[in-house]
Amino acid sequence: MNADQLAAAVRQALPSVRADLERLVRIPSVSADPASAPQVQASAEETAALLRQAGLPSVEILSADGGQPAVVGHQPAPPGAPTVLLYAHHDVQPTGARADWDTDPFVPTERNGRLFGRGSADDKAGIAVHLATLRAHGDRLPVGVTVLVEGEEEIGSPTLAPFLAKYQDKLQADVVVFADAVNWTADTPSLTTSLRGGASVTVEVRTLHHGVHSGMFGGPAPDALTALCRLLATLHDERGDVAVPGLVRGTADPMDMTEERFRADAGVLDGVQLTGTGGLTERLWAHPSITVTGIDAPSVAQSANVLVPSARARLSMRIAPGDDAAKAQAALVSYLEMHAPWGVQVTVEPGFTAAPYAAPPGGPAYRAMHAALAEAWGTPAVDIGVGGSIPFVTAYGDIFPDAEILITGVEDPDARAHGANESLHLAMFERVCVAEALLLHRLAGPGPNGS
Repeated sequence: MNADQLAAAVRQALPSVRADLERLVRIPSVSADPASAPQVQASAEETAALLRQAGLPSVEILSADGGQPAVVGHQPAPPGAPTVLLYAHHDVQPTGARADWDTDPFVPTERNGRLFGRGSADDKAGIAVHLATLRAHGDRLPVGVTVLVEGEEEIGSPTLAPFLAKYQDKLQADVVVFADAVNWTADTPSLTTSLRGGASVTVEVRTLHHGVHSGMFGGPAPDALTALCRLLATLHDERGDVAVPGLVRGTADPMDMTEERFRADAGVLDGVQLTGTGGLTERLWAHPSITVTGIDAPSVAQSANVLVPSARARLSMRIAPGDDAAKAQAALVSYLEMHAPWGVQVTVEPGFTAAPYAAPPGGPAYRAMHAALAEAWGTPAVDIGVGGSIPFVTAYGDIFPDAEILITGVEDPDARAHGANESLHLAMFERVCVAEALLLHRLAGPGPNGS
């Protein structure tokens, strides 16, 4: 099958792949919610069924140390051909407030060329890309293929280390394709060559043994919520840069990123200033960031005239390539403990860590991927960094250092992954599917770039 025939086969498979993606989106596989465990299991079972239907002779649902279910499928390599591991994850983020969604997050809805729904882009679209690739090649896969669909990526892959140790023999590959990143634009394909790492902590502030009347005791007696706000406010300086000492700040290619484009992509309100210093891509890809992602405190609707005795917040820190995630997390813990206002009691509980990643470009699979992207999109691909984290990337690279890792985009800047109204750009999705199918074709070829 030549490249033109392969692209036509992908397009012929897309209606069924789209239907499969919609089935997956309808399953609320929120790994962060213990009550959703049956749905996460159902998502794994549906993914396994789809991989079997796509022709993989061996498909299993696996886990380690009580972790969430992952799906592993395999087709052995023809003699002399490499094995390619295709990665995605089937778990999704919580929806947040349903009122912020224009449509039901678990009812896939097409509007203006986009498919809306939680997981439609991140990362059930990655599963669909792999399904399109398998169906296009049919029973003539030119390389060995292992498909790994993880079930706990959105909670930091807490059982990743034991999973890799337990199933190392099943996951070894020459090339790995992580279909879980973003393209520079909907019309410009990208390969991600760096990722920020991540770390989370939960900080609790206590000021009183119990709540007391704000009129009778307010003034000299501090309330925990005010103390927590003051502590959190110290995490950034007046310019918006992270104030925690000892964190790495790197550099990045400025590309053609403009403030106007960034504000539009991020949905920044008029008049709101951007935070931090340095170029926009540096701030996005190569500088640390800290975000308050949640606070436990009385809601406005349930608040009373009481001094709050305790309050908690969860912090998400992104760590620049070249930094050490564990050391960066320890620096944040130490900073919070040392900057408690008014002598209040501070307890910090470390959460997950994910190492940052940087790959030197230029290997044979890298060249094959660039060629496939250019052919599928009709325009050259660009190398970018991404501010998010994929824990599996660095963990896999540590165990299999000879494997060449490719991080491809299934999203565009308007996908709103993790937010309300997440969506998939359908025309771009088609090009992503064609590119991955072409990649396998090129990797099986005799030339230096697989062609």
